[in-house]
Amino acid sequence: MKILLVEPAFPIPPKSKNHKNFLPIGLLKLHDYYKSKGLKTKLVRGNKSKSEIGTRFKPDQIMITSLFTYWSQYVWDSVKFYRDNYPTALITIGGIYASLMGDQPDFKRKLRKYNARVFFGIHKGAEKYANNHILDYSMLSNPSPIDYQIIHTTRGCPRNCEFCGTWKIEPKFESKRSIRDEIIKRKIVFYDNNLLKSQYIEDILNELITLKQEKKILWCESQSGFDGRVLEEKSYLGKMLKKAGFLYPRIAWDWGYVQFKEIKEQIDILCEGGYNFKDIYIFMLYNWDIPFDEMERKRIKCWEWGVQIADCRYRPLDQISDKYNPRKEQTNEDYHIHTEAGWTDALVKQFRKNVRRQNICVRHSFIFYSKDFERKRTKDEIMSALKHKKTKEAKIKYLKQINADYWIPDVITYPEQV
Repeated sequence: MKILLVEPAFPIPPKSKNHKNFLPIGLLKLHDYYKSKGLKTKLVRGNKSKSEIGTRFKPDQIMITSLFTYWSQYVWDSVKFYRDNYPTALITIGGIYASLMGDQPDFKRKLRKYNARVFFGIHKGAEKYANNHILDYSMLSNPSPIDYQIIHTTRGCPRNCEFCGTWKIEPKFESKRSIRDEIIKRKIVFYDNNLLKSQYIEDILNELITLKQEKKILWCESQSGFDGRVLEEKSYLGKMLKKAGFLYPRIAWDWGYVQFKEIKEQIDILCEGGYNFKDIYIFMLYNWDIPFDEMERKRIKCWEWGVQIADCRYRPLDQISDKYNPRKEQTNEDYHIHTEAGWTDALVKQFRKNVRRQNICVRHSFIFYSKDFERKRTKDEIMSALKHKKTKEAKIKYLKQINADYWIPDVITYPEQV
């Protein structure tokens, strides 16, 4: 039996094809699992012709993965392409979009149209195999070699946040006792949805600390960040995360401004553990139930604390397309705008702009942002004069005198102010 594993032609820039955010780890697990069963497998990215796949490789089964629901069209483009090329093969669609939307009428209609089927959730056989074997990352070494590996210490998340689909796809929260034997590379990326909630988190971190001391790993990163509520309960984890080599820790501020004392406590725990303020990121969901003004107050709090923001534009879990374009005026027909909470296209884009400029200021310890400064269009004498101004007030006064373009992050900024 021959199995073709397909990652659709998602709109991922070529330089990010092997980026830790987009690596098709699920397909890699399936590849090695089926190969261990004695089956012939191939893993391809995009819609590949028969000559590119190999004329002697005629798949009996084609398994197509999916990611975000709003990238649905890329999935169906691949389904149509491979159905036309291999009319007798069994086609199965799995992954995030399939698991969230596979029981919806439109999805079922398209399954009938292309004579395909859907797979919900995690493939238990492939997951179990991956937990006990080292995966062959060379399958994904094109266009560039992969110098990191992806690990799950947990599956699922017990938080059940309404805007997240994790608990729907992985309803059971499970934890591994150890990962030491899985580690084959010096850079580790964790795909856990809630790493710190693992019942064995101290054991896992101690393993990583030992490997770091032995110089067998360089750094770790948690893509979904850390559960700040767990940090508050177990503040000693802040130091353990630092010793284990975790870079750029992220915590979420999903709810209202009233949470600011809790968020600050979580930030302080990470700083006491050895992190710098500017290396800490705060996840912020915008274009959601919290209105623009309140999101701006949250942004300004992060400015006061000197931490960066990882902004996340809200899209409903059942949104199957997204034509967001930051360079032009748009409507709800182009992408989801959460008008129920007062959001508009202009406010969505303004908040993203404010966050970007503020992050630049935080990273470089600037007291203001200037487009001219960023694009290096400022004359040397102006730069020299600014350096000699000792106070923030003096610098601002000088900028006003010379009519310079500048923006200070400490005020709520609406579109008409820019």
